[in-house]
Amino acid sequence: MNEKMFVPAGRIVNTHGVQGEVKIEVWLDSPKFMKKFKRLFAGDREFEVISGREHKGFFIAKLKGVDNINAAMPLKGMEVQVLKQEANLPNGSFFIQDIIGAAVVGEDGETIGILKDVLETPASLIYIVQGDEEHLIPAVPEFIKETDADKGIIKVKLIEGM
Repeated sequence: MNEKMFVPAGRIVNTHGVQGEVKIEVWLDSPKFMKKFKRLFAGDREFEVISGREHKGFFIAKLKGVDNINAAMPLKGMEVQVLKQEANLPNGSFFIQDIIGAAVVGEDGETIGILKDVLETPASLIYIVQGDEEHLIPAVPEFIKETDADKGIIKVKLIEGM
C-alpha cells in the first residue's frame, strides 16, 4: 500500500492489564477520535481492533490475536498507523500531513512560501512557512483564510512582524 494512505496515529507505550490490551499514546485529535478505527497497523502487521476505550488521555485497545500480556509486550514502543480513508473526516477537514509542502499565498495571490512544519502549542497550531524568510503563522481563522488540501494551497493574511 501507498504510505500516503496511512496516517501516524500514535505509539504503543505499554501493556494494560493481563488480557493483552495495549496502551496507546494518541497523536490524532483525541482518544475518542481513535475509537472510530476498526484496524490499526503496527510494523508490518495489521490488527483488528476488538474494543477500545479512553483512559486517562490514552487509548486502550484490545487487538485480535493479542490475548495476553506476553503477546502484547513485543508491541511496546511500536508506532501505530491508521488508514486515512477510514477516518471519514468532515468536509473541509484534513490531516496535517496532507498540507505539509503546500504553497502558502497571501490574500492577493502573492507567494509567501511553502508550509514546512506545524508546531502544536497550547493556544493554537503554528504554521512554519519557509519562503525568502521564515514566517510563523498561527493557524487561526484571523490569519488562515482558506486551506485547500487537495490542491495544496493555503491562503493567509499576514500582519507586520509575521
